[in-house]
Amino acid sequence: MKNIALHEVHEALGAKMVPFAGFNMPVQYEGVTIEHHTVRESVGVFDVSHMGEFLVEGENALALIQKVTSNDASKLAIGDAQYSCFPNENGGIVDDLICYRIKENTYLLVVNASNIDKDWAWISKYNTSFGATLRNLSDDYSLLAIQGPKAVEAMQSLSSLDLAAIPFYKFKVGDFAGIDYVIISATGYTGAGGFEIYCKNSEVKQIWDAVFEAGKSYGIKPIGLAARDTLRTEMGYCLYGNDIDDTTSPIEAGLGWITKFTKDFVNHEALAKQKEDKPTRKLVAFEMVEKSIPRHDYEILDANGTVIGKVTSGTMSPSLGKGIGMGYVSSEFVSLGTEIFVQIRKNAMPAIVVKLPFYKR
Repeated sequence: MKNIALHEVHEALGAKMVPFAGFNMPVQYEGVTIEHHTVRESVGVFDVSHMGEFLVEGENALALIQKVTSNDASKLAIGDAQYSCFPNENGGIVDDLICYRIKENTYLLVVNASNIDKDWAWISKYNTSFGATLRNLSDDYSLLAIQGPKAVEAMQSLSSLDLAAIPFYKFKVGDFAGIDYVIISATGYTGAGGFEIYCKNSEVKQIWDAVFEAGKSYGIKPIGLAARDTLRTEMGYCLYGNDIDDTTSPIEAGLGWITKFTKDFVNHEALAKQKEDKPTRKLVAFEMVEKSIPRHDYEILDANGTVIGKVTSGTMSPSLGKGIGMGYVSSEFVSLGTEIFVQIRKNAMPAIVVKLPFYKR
């Protein structure tokens, strides 16, 4: 197991550390519900330094990214970020990622911690035809997500940049907490507002300390991965390994909006045909009718008790006070308002297919 740069800080704060994607990570401090509400109502800080960072540079950097990702990176101006995925040759998803255009021929790809080695091998394989310069910076960089409706106000004193002027899925490069060069990105995965800070491992302790000092009067708290999961589930954001994986296509997963058929990318013809023919299953969101909690891998049934799918993500929503979840079901059950049932132990509990996000600010 690898330790992130602030491992000792988290232990000193009393974090419960668990193995996650090959790293020792803080899963919670005070408790999931408290941490969840802190992010929804004020400001909380996640250490997500386990995420992977690949730098792609050179004249053919864009051409390589266009080939291996589903979204159209040619639309990115410098300072733009874009949600995308790596489709595989079989119609599934190697990983989902965020692509940042740093400079003219320089892009940063941020990938999931569990897939760093797989993604690196994947992009390196395709790069043999393009010859871009690739650098895996994953072990050298840390990432803090400062999230919540008061995050910008609480942190503005730490930077000469106008943090409020960074729109969603944009970023700026500049000073923060006495460090001259960091990436400040409005690409958080909570739906609560705020931003993320990419910095070198050697700089993250200085930034962490400054962030908690600046946020003291705002009730700032450290937040673990468990609350990150409830927050992203309320927004309907996919988690790799749960809602998407090597066997799920972006079309089935409702990610057609990041799948641009105006360009040539890995397996684009098969995915275009699937979109045209309509997939036989789709990812849906649902709310439980009665008090019950859906969990990953629970079976989803129709009114006759026939299995029509499985839960991919499920939780008790701290914001809504009800059970919510996502799962793949046969296509005839995807319409909003459709009644489905989740097998929770011995009971088939009723649920209703709803529109995402579950939670709106």
